[in-house]
Amino acid sequence: MKSKRLVFRDVEWWILTFTFLIIVLTNIVIAMSSYSYPMEKFFGIVVLPIVLYIGFYVMHLVIIPKYLQDKNVLQLILFSILAAAVTGGLSGACAGVNDVDAERFFRFYFSVILLYTVYLVIANLLRKVFLPPVFKDFQLYNSVRLFMVLVFVSIFLFVSRLFVNEVILIILLMIIPSIAFFVFYNYYLLYQNKIKGNVKSYRWFLWGLISFISVVFIIAAAENNVPEIMLFGPGLIALLIFVIFPISNIFFGKYEDYIGKIDTLSVQVNQSSANLSFLRSQINPHFLFNALNTLYGAALMENAEKTSDGIQKLGDMMRFMLHENQMDKIPLTREIDYLRNYLDLQMLRFKNESNLEVEIKLSDEVCEGSISPMLLIPFVENAFKHGISTKTKSWIKINLRCLKGSVHLDVVNSIHPKKQTEDPRDESGIGLENVKSRLAHFYPQKHNLTIVANDTEHFVHLSLQLD
Repeated sequence: MKSKRLVFRDVEWWILTFTFLIIVLTNIVIAMSSYSYPMEKFFGIVVLPIVLYIGFYVMHLVIIPKYLQDKNVLQLILFSILAAAVTGGLSGACAGVNDVDAERFFRFYFSVILLYTVYLVIANLLRKVFLPPVFKDFQLYNSVRLFMVLVFVSIFLFVSRLFVNEVILIILLMIIPSIAFFVFYNYYLLYQNKIKGNVKSYRWFLWGLISFISVVFIIAAAENNVPEIMLFGPGLIALLIFVIFPISNIFFGKYEDYIGKIDTLSVQVNQSSANLSFLRSQINPHFLFNALNTLYGAALMENAEKTSDGIQKLGDMMRFMLHENQMDKIPLTREIDYLRNYLDLQMLRFKNESNLEVEIKLSDEVCEGSISPMLLIPFVENAFKHGISTKTKSWIKINLRCLKGSVHLDVVNSIHPKKQTEDPRDESGIGLENVKSRLAHFYPQKHNLTIVANDTEHFVHLSLQLD
C-alpha cells in the first residue's frame, strides 16, 4: 500500500458489487420469508437495485474509461445522458410497481446521480493533491481514497431507502465493519505477536479484547435494565475465539506462505538477472577484445608461455560463469580461484601502466566453507573500472583473509571523475543493490558490508560468516 497505487476503478467496482449483492440477497430472503409479500413488490425491490447496478457498470467501467482514452467530451456527455435516461426509466418503472410516487423517486434518483458526480469530482481532486510529486508514495492517497469510498457507500445506503431496509443497514454498516475490525485486530495484534513468539503481548491483547467486550455488554445491560443483554458478551467472545479468529488465521497462514513464496521467487529472479547482467558485463566485446589483444601482444614478445596461461585462465572464468555461477552455494576456494584468474588477466592488461599501483593480498591458507557465487568479485571489478586513470596516479589495494568460519575482503581504490563521453548505460558488475539483496537473502544477520568514499578514495569492507 505504501509504494503502489491501488487501482481504484476496480476497488470501487468490487465494493459496489458486494454492496448490491448483499442488498439483493437480503431483499430476496425477506420477501420469501413473508408469505403475504406481493409478487409485484418483490419484483420491484429486487430488480430496482439490479438496474442501478447495471447503470453504474456502464457509466463507471465503459463510458468513463472510453472518455479517458479518447478525451471526447461531447461523446462523454451524450453517452452519460443516454445511460442516465435508460437507467432512470427502468428503475422508475420498478419503483412504480412498488407504489412509489414520482416525486419521491425523482428525488431519490437525482440524489444518486448527484452523489456519484460529487464522488468523481472529489476523487479527481484527491489525485491532484495526494499523488506524486506532491507526496513521495501512495500510502496517504490510498488511505484517503478508501475512506472516501466507504463514506460515499454509506451515504448511498441511507439515500436508497426505496430498497434498502434496516436489516441491510445493520449488515453493511455494523456487522461487516465489526467483523473486518476484529479480523484486522487479530492479524496485527494477535496473530503477528503469536508467530513472532511474543506470547506476553499476545495474551495482553487477547484478554484486553475479552475484557472490553464484557464491560461493554455489562454497561449496556445496566443502562437498558435488561440483564439478558449480558449474555451477548460471552456469545460474541465465543464467536471470535472459536469461529472468526481460527478461520482468519487459516487465511493469514496461506497469505504468509504466498508472500514468502513471492519473496523467494523475487530474490531468485533478481539473482538470475544479476548473474545474467554479470555474465553480459564480463563477456562483452570490450572485455574480450582487450583480453585477446593483450594475449596477442604477449605472444609476439615472448615464447607464448604467458599467452597459453592467460587463455587457460580466461577459459576457467568462462566455465565458472556458465556453470558454477548458477548454483546457490559453491566452495569458497572456487570463488577465490575465479578472483585470482580475474586479477591475473587484469594485471596482464595494466602491468605497463606507470601511474597505477596495485597491491593484492589473497589468503594462502585453505579457505573452507561454502559461499554464494559472485559475492566477492563485484567489488574488485568496480575497483578496476573506476579506480584506474591513464593520466593521474591511481591505486588499487585488495586484501582477502580467511578466518575460521568467515571470510573478509577489503578493497581500496582511487576515484577519478567520469568522462563526459561515457555512456551511463555502460555499467559493469552486478550492481551494489543486487549484491545487497543477495547478502540479505543468503546471509541475514551473518554479514557486514561497509562502504565509505571521499573525493579521492573508495573503501569497501565485507565480512561473511560462512556455512
